[in-house]
Amino acid sequence: MVYSCLHTHSTFCDGQDTIETLCQRAYQKGLVSLGFSSHAPVYRKTGFCTDWHIQEDRFEAYLDAVREARQRWEGKIRIFLGLEIDYIQGLMGPGDRDYQGLGLDYRIGSVHYVIPPRGSPFAVDDSPAVFEKGIREGFSHDPEALVEAYWDTVEGMILAGGFDILGHTDLIKKNKSPYEGKSWFSLESPGYQRRMRGIADTIGASPLVVEVNTGGLNRSTIAETYPSCALLRLLQGNQVPVIITADAHKAEDLDGHYPAARETLVQAGYTHGVLFEGTINGVPQWRKEPLGE
Repeated sequence: MVYSCLHTHSTFCDGQDTIETLCQRAYQKGLVSLGFSSHAPVYRKTGFCTDWHIQEDRFEAYLDAVREARQRWEGKIRIFLGLEIDYIQGLMGPGDRDYQGLGLDYRIGSVHYVIPPRGSPFAVDDSPAVFEKGIREGFSHDPEALVEAYWDTVEGMILAGGFDILGHTDLIKKNKSPYEGKSWFSLESPGYQRRMRGIADTIGASPLVVEVNTGGLNRSTIAETYPSCALLRLLQGNQVPVIITADAHKAEDLDGHYPAARETLVQAGYTHGVLFEGTINGVPQWRKEPLGE
């Protein structure tokens, strides 16, 4: 199977390696293409202070660095310029107008943050302690309310549109596991299963490609891909195209656990993934690729 990685983080945000190091390693690994997708800045739009999004004063440098890498590596490996853009309800989203004129090859739309009825917004993939505090203070000790808020936010992002790839669809499951003896919610509960079916239908009615993200496997935070095999079965039933990505934060992970992702897709009933071929008149071009060995 031919592989690429469109979900890649460098030292411009929370990655460990430079753009040049990542290009070199992707070429050595035999990837046909490499796309950079740094976390878009959030401070100006939201007031959130983080150490994992690009800082506002480095944003132009990031865009220039990827464009320069594309020229340096022409003829060896295709380099694409992307962004991973947070959808934060009422504050920002990948469809915002200021992302339209940047000459991006693609946009990944992701939900990290939920805005609770009370308390402060928090990222569902933050530490277990932050997750627990968010449930306690923001959702009055009701994890099912958090689950509903998360899926409402994902659905809102899909319906708002303005992006090409849906990032780590079921990210909320990262912190479902017990923390200090607590198991917050079950992926098998009727409520969670209902929301999975609904989100698969919503995605199926959209033009989106869903990434099969191995980032949790690469960082040993979960034991499966985002999305799960169960959700991928629902997506396959809706004929949703998929692409394998590493959500790489270091060069060595650029193809990390790709065979496991392929096997998960086969188990879910997929026979093909897609590869990104660039854009024509702003429209992403995708090539079907068989999930062979």
